[in-house]
Amino acid sequence: MADSIIVFHNSRCSKSRCALEFLNEKGVDYSVVDYLKNIPTYKDLEEIISKLGIKPEALIRKGEEDFKANFKGKILSDSEWIEAMIKFPKLIERPIVIKGNKAIIGRPTERILEIL
Repeated sequence: MADSIIVFHNSRCSKSRCALEFLNEKGVDYSVVDYLKNIPTYKDLEEIISKLGIKPEALIRKGEEDFKANFKGKILSDSEWIEAMIKFPKLIERPIVIKGNKAIIGRPTERILEIL
């Protein structure tokens, strides 16, 4: 049985909506996690970051107002960045597409092909 696909999605984000449209066009079954309503736990974020193969800071959206108001110019540890994403989930880059032990940030949308 193939690994199921999970999409960490923000419905207000056009790139995130494009990712779902892309998966629908490809006929791919997936489940959606609205991470602004169902904020990931510390452990969830650790696992996602590990699957992405990046440092936590690389998952931060630095153009967001929450970043500019609270973190711009600051140096945080990996655990502090994860805590920041829990407190301010809008900071989490999106969409994140997960399949098994691999994850990608679906920007541009065509990157999703890497995980299918």
